[in-house]
Amino acid sequence: MDGNFPHVVTTLDRQSFEELFRAYFSHLCSFAHKYVQDIDEAKDIVHHVFIGLWQKRSEIDMETPLKSYLFTGVHNRCLNHIRDRKKLTPFEAPLHESQMNDYLQSRDHLESMETESRINRALDQLPEKCREIFMMNRFENLKYREIAGKLNISVKTVETQMSRALKSLRENLSDLMLLLIIYLFHK
Repeated sequence: MDGNFPHVVTTLDRQSFEELFRAYFSHLCSFAHKYVQDIDEAKDIVHHVFIGLWQKRSEIDMETPLKSYLFTGVHNRCLNHIRDRKKLTPFEAPLHESQMNDYLQSRDHLESMETESRINRALDQLPEKCREIFMMNRFENLKYREIAGKLNISVKTVETQMSRALKSLRENLSDLMLLLIIYLFHK
């Protein structure tokens, strides 16, 4: 999916909007269809999300990945659609267990994507050397002494950089601290 839309959008002009639409429309329709069980309703929901994106393009924080924005928007519109439909047809049978499982999996996947995106943005904000040392320790599982040897620096420098990285991540992701701990130590 991302292969069709690899570049980062800093402003949403007509061309980038059209590229975004072509890259994600069918994926978003499939995603919405899992909730609403009607392809026409799913397409209508996705169209409304894109219309909203275009109308609010000047207000949207372009630091936030548009993919997350779109999937979250479709998710929320689907839930609103289901809620509104329930109001109109109160005797309709509740969601089947498989539909509820699909919903829960989709919601968890969205939350996971958003959390990972926030963590990656926080890591990207670290100074280059600090990020490199942090990644070597947490993702390559290298010990401080091994990092120091590979980078030709002292172990004390590695300790200092790790301390800075952890402090910065704590500050930027304080609301996600428990998730961050699980993510970083069980990846």
